[in-house]
Amino acid sequence: MPPLVVTSGHIQALRLVDVAYSIDLVAAERLWAAHSLEPAARAQLSATPPKAMNFGVAPLAVGIGPVTLTLATGPVQASATARLYDFGVMGLALKVEADGRDMVGFARLMNDIQCAIGPGAATDQWAALLERLRGVFAPALERPNPAVVEEDYLLGVVHAFDAKPTAAALLQQVDFVPLLSGDYRKLSEAAAADLLRQRFSYYEDDLVILTWDRAFIYEPRGDSDVDDVLEVANAQLLEMRYYDDVLDAELPRMYDAVESTRRVLNVFAARRYATLAQQLNALVAEVTELTEKVDNALQVTEDVYLARVYAAALESFRVRTVHAGVERKLAIIRDNYRALYEEASSSRAELMEITVIVLIAVEVVLAVLRH
Repeated sequence: MPPLVVTSGHIQALRLVDVAYSIDLVAAERLWAAHSLEPAARAQLSATPPKAMNFGVAPLAVGIGPVTLTLATGPVQASATARLYDFGVMGLALKVEADGRDMVGFARLMNDIQCAIGPGAATDQWAALLERLRGVFAPALERPNPAVVEEDYLLGVVHAFDAKPTAAALLQQVDFVPLLSGDYRKLSEAAAADLLRQRFSYYEDDLVILTWDRAFIYEPRGDSDVDDVLEVANAQLLEMRYYDDVLDAELPRMYDAVESTRRVLNVFAARRYATLAQQLNALVAEVTELTEKVDNALQVTEDVYLARVYAAALESFRVRTVHAGVERKLAIIRDNYRALYEEASSSRAELMEITVIVLIAVEVVLAVLRH
């Protein structure tokens, strides 16, 4: 059987970066209109009815233009786009057309792109794109984040082959190991089976295979809903990782501050307890608000197939595991907030008792002096 040749397909590399506490998308849209002739648009799922699945707050999508990537086999052209999410994430995408390649060549192109611009690549073309976008959207970024927390993901997308294979035929004809793992050596049966474990089809002629850092999508109808769902899942993972890091750094500072406050025995102890409790409560409120935004980034109601893909992506990316870690750390901070609030109340009561005793003693002394 002759090898399948891609007649319509591309490789898409994603890099998502936490750039701010939040992004004012209305202001960002105005800024982009003033900066570029290309209009910005609010992204929507292309083939899924809004009542079945939709973005909580539709991200802002902008076209950046062509970019040249230097691969091991030579330069290739990529089209660059970006999406801005209201919870502070900027998603960059570089798309390289892959028409005219068989699946061996398709996998090789995917791996060459990973080597050129993936994590640990010698040259970082993402940095220039990110800096350019930060410059344009700076006024719309609330509390810009100088730290670099990022997620990378690689999509191999085919809309048409020179034949019309079913999903079952694709799994029989194509060796997906090089494409999904980047490894050209033959894997064990168990490893290969695990690599293909998260696979889905709705019709007999479409196929989605998910892994931790890559996915293959065969979608003859040409829609990009699965691509969008995977980007959102990566954005959610990024934000949960970011707030997990924030809380990891905050917990030791909180313990030190609590210990320092408890060592100070003076009339201002109650105020110090109350101030620290307010700071902890503000942190909990801030993180809770943002995690709720992240949780609601994609609203699923009726589309069972996309919901399954989305749930599998959240599982593969360990989003819920990281989210659970964030919730545990928030619970620790809430407990400390309650304890500090109680100590502040207790200190105030003790201060009032001391004040009453002092006033009584003063009255007694004055009464003795009068006689």
